[in-house]
Amino acid sequence: MTALDFDIVVIGAGPAGGAAAFTAARAGLRVALIDRKTFPREKLCGGLITGRARRHYAEVFGHEMPFEAQDRKTTVDFRFRGAPMGVIRDAPALCATMRWDMDAMICAQALEAGAADFTGVSVDGIDLAAKSLTLKDGRRIGFGVLIGADGANSQVARALFGEAFDRAEVGFGLEIEAVGDHVKPGAPIRIDLAAAKWGYGWSFPKRCSTTIGVGGLLARNPDMKDAMAEYCALLGVEADRSSFKGQFLPFGDFRKVPGQEAILLAGDAAGLVDPITGEGIGYALQSGHLAAGASIEALRGARPERALALYRRRLRPVHRALRMARLIRPVIFLPAMEAGFARAFRRSSTLRLQYLRLMAGEVEYGDILARLILRLPRLAVLAIRARF
Repeated sequence: MTALDFDIVVIGAGPAGGAAAFTAARAGLRVALIDRKTFPREKLCGGLITGRARRHYAEVFGHEMPFEAQDRKTTVDFRFRGAPMGVIRDAPALCATMRWDMDAMICAQALEAGAADFTGVSVDGIDLAAKSLTLKDGRRIGFGVLIGADGANSQVARALFGEAFDRAEVGFGLEIEAVGDHVKPGAPIRIDLAAAKWGYGWSFPKRCSTTIGVGGLLARNPDMKDAMAEYCALLGVEADRSSFKGQFLPFGDFRKVPGQEAILLAGDAAGLVDPITGEGIGYALQSGHLAAGASIEALRGARPERALALYRRRLRPVHRALRMARLIRPVIFLPAMEAGFARAFRRSSTLRLQYLRLMAGEVEYGDILARLILRLPRLAVLAIRARF
């Protein structure tokens, strides 16, 4: 092999790519980690780390994700179009972080484990047949398995399928980092249902800023900037529209077949984002780890083309959870149902706590779906009442 041939090449050095590169490098494989940015770098994301994400991080890296005490949040203020829906004051801990810090830490661990550093270099082209790619600086890299962990607008997904996502199904989010008088580290997390159509708004207080954003299905929100401006006004935050930063969000539109033979997609590139909470960091860490594990097994058996089949088998519980979440989502976001759901949510501290336990990874969607089926008749009645 030449100096630029690797067992596994990972494109994207965020949580999914970092987890994949770390896992493969620790197993003794020759790994290249590529990202067009150098780290630390800016990344649009609410940066709220759930219990599920912390659990997967510990499984991958062998230690707890480090946080300062002031980053831990246990109070959550739920709203519906600005109206209070209840406050949970002893919620399972959520941790507010900046992706600037977290992603740099994850990338550094992958490099320390032995992955070759190709950050700060863009990929110019991918030759699937030759199992190689060319960097913008002219270098050519061969791979046994390629893992695309390069986000919702994945270059690897485009090379495989012609497009990175389905515009009719993809979500979109806008966000700002509010500073100055709006920085109140001790303030509760705030989640506003219906701040965007088929979506919600969020306010996550952190040490140096407050992350404020709205997100929902792109096809249902042609006026997302208006929704963001209205949400900022609701919070009393002065924000110029030019400061809004946008990002496509898979929002549950996951790829049933996340790759092709020896080419795999992980994290947002595979559409692995919760369609209700919008949380993707936990699935990114988990899928990156699973993609690496499948790749290692396929390469050690001298059959890299088996990587996708092995990966799909390992992903089944994730896909099952996302399918269940998509079944539940209309009850929360469908315009005919959302007011009824909001009324039930306001009345039931159990329902609010279940939502947070879901984010913490303490319950799964199967548990919630079973409970919801029993509640559907009452939710339908509440929805009808809310319209009159």
